[in-house]
Amino acid sequence: MEKPLLIKRYASRRLYNTETSDYVTLEDIASFIRDGREVQIVDLKSGDDLTRQYLLQIIAEHESRGENVLPVTVLNDLVRSYMVPGGGMMPQFLQSSFEMLRENQAKMMENMSAMNPMSKMPGFEAMKAQQAAFLKAMTGGMGGSWNSPLAEDSKGNDASENLEDIKKQLADLQNKLSKLK
Repeated sequence: MEKPLLIKRYASRRLYNTETSDYVTLEDIASFIRDGREVQIVDLKSGDDLTRQYLLQIIAEHESRGENVLPVTVLNDLVRSYMVPGGGMMPQFLQSSFEMLRENQAKMMENMSAMNPMSKMPGFEAMKAQQAAFLKAMTGGMGGSWNSPLAEDSKGNDASENLEDIKKQLADLQNKLSKLK
C-alpha cells in the first residue's frame, strides 16, 4: 500500500501537492481519489489533519451539482447517526458495506479475466468492457477511475455516443450468441 498523497493547505487556503510541487483544486483531489490514490490534507501551520473536512466538501459539491449518488433517505440516516452517542453502528456498517462492494467488484473482474474459458468467445472483450463500465458507474469509481456520465472519453466522444457504441456492440454480441446456439 503506497503512502497517501500529502496535500498541504496554506494560510491562504490554497492546496499544495507535495509530490508535484504545484497547487491543486478540490476537483484535482477528487480525480486523484477516483484514480485510486489515497490523500491526506494537512494544515501547514498547525499540522491538523483536514482530510475528512475536504472529502466532505468534495461530496457536497458533487451532490449540489446534481451528481446525486446519495439518496435522501441515506442522507437522513447519516444525519440521524450523528444524534446517537458515538455514531451508533453507522460508521462500521458503511465501512464494511464499501469493503464488501470493492471485494465483489474485484471478484467479478477476476472472473472475467483471461483465465475464463468464455474469454475466447467472439465479442467477449466488448462485454468485459461494458461490465467494467457498469461496475464503475455503480460503485462511483471506487478502486479505479470513473468519470461522470457527462464526461468525454479519451477520443472526445460524449457519453451518448459511447452508449450508442455499447448498444451496437451488445446487439452484435447477441447476434453472435444466437448463431452459436
